[in-house]
Amino acid sequence: MKSGLALQETIPWIEKYRPRALAQIIDQEAVVNSLKTIVSTRSVPHMLFTGPPGVGKTATAHAFASDLFGERYVEDGHFMEINASDERGIDVIREKVKGFARTIPIGGVGFKILLLDEADQLTAEAQHAFRRVMEQFSATCRFILAANYSNRIIEPIQSRCAVFRFRPIELEHISKAVERIARGEGLQIAGSAVEALYKVTEGDLRKCINLLQAASTYSRKIDEALVYQVAGVVWAGEVRRLLEQAIAGKMEEVRNSLRTILYVNGASERDLISQIYRDIFYLSIPEKNKLELLSLLGEVDFRISQGANPEIQLMMFLAHLYSASKPGK
Repeated sequence: MKSGLALQETIPWIEKYRPRALAQIIDQEAVVNSLKTIVSTRSVPHMLFTGPPGVGKTATAHAFASDLFGERYVEDGHFMEINASDERGIDVIREKVKGFARTIPIGGVGFKILLLDEADQLTAEAQHAFRRVMEQFSATCRFILAANYSNRIIEPIQSRCAVFRFRPIELEHISKAVERIARGEGLQIAGSAVEALYKVTEGDLRKCINLLQAASTYSRKIDEALVYQVAGVVWAGEVRRLLEQAIAGKMEEVRNSLRTILYVNGASERDLISQIYRDIFYLSIPEKNKLELLSLLGEVDFRISQGANPEIQLMMFLAHLYSASKPGK
């Protein structure tokens, strides 16, 4: 049998460093302060947690249950989690949700909590059935719904919930989380690598931690280039060099650089388009021409999504960039 230490080493970092209490939730102060008040009063409403992926909605629900019921909140039967993206239909509401909600809770709190993760993936029929379950069993069960898109939750459910909105994690807090993991795992992480992690994940802490763990399998010293390599995202410096070559009219170098980015580095053409979009605003070309380039880039993005050859489409855009860089064009 593996020792406890050996088992700890095999745990994915996203679980190993998951917050265990509300006090450990980062960069969601308004939500956390409200939930702490609810824990202290034990007057718990149905709740809807909404916001982009990877910002702590599920972790916050578990931390809330831990603060309310104690560390054994799952083992003692006070808490159940169901992922609606795996089971979207009405059967999961009739069987699992209803079965858990109707049973009498054990303990002094007087109710249980059911977390319905990815609730916006439920079909409309399942959501209407869920609304009826909320009405029938509110005395014995409180429901927490976690959703990336609150507008996909029907209004009768939203009106029965206290809504808590989560925001993307800011760079300052991403940096602190990365530093904590680096200390725990013995990593050396360059400051530019932290910024690269933030740019690639756009405030998604879950994605950031998973990417960091993947990078650590290549090297214990993590720099910006390694982050972009592991993420399969084109490096900003490479894109800027590509655009500068196009502005200079060095089309053979442009083609070679583009092929290196797409075929050698394995970057996604959609990621390349996103980086070009960010860099266009900082190019030394007339503002009017930037507007035309943005319109053309959107057209290129659409054509590629419809199956057009990415290399030909991007070369066409870069050829237009050379023309747009000339005054009076």
